[in-house]
Amino acid sequence: MNSVLLTGRTTTDIELKTSLSGMSVATFVLAVERRSKDDIADFPTIVAWNKTAEFLSRYVTRGRKIIVEGEIRTRTYEDRDGRKHKATEIVANNIEFADNKSLER
Repeated sequence: MNSVLLTGRTTTDIELKTSLSGMSVATFVLAVERRSKDDIADFPTIVAWNKTAEFLSRYVTRGRKIIVEGEIRTRTYEDRDGRKHKATEIVANNIEFADNKSLER
């Protein structure tokens, strides 16, 4: 089963784009702390599509703590110079707030 549940803070404001096929897409990085206090955080790339992407762009700003439920996806692509690359991303199926905005003043 391919299932991921992450809690972390967004590192930038969410930028909404439109794919070549006309679908809404949002890509951002989530800072996720590790269990051990001695470890640094991980920074996975999160991709959201359609209504989830639009929700993110409307309501989530930089530094907001959110819960991301999704799947790990790996893809390969070729850059402009013809070099092949591999990317691993989290495709978000569901986003929830993990903080109380009124408490963050």
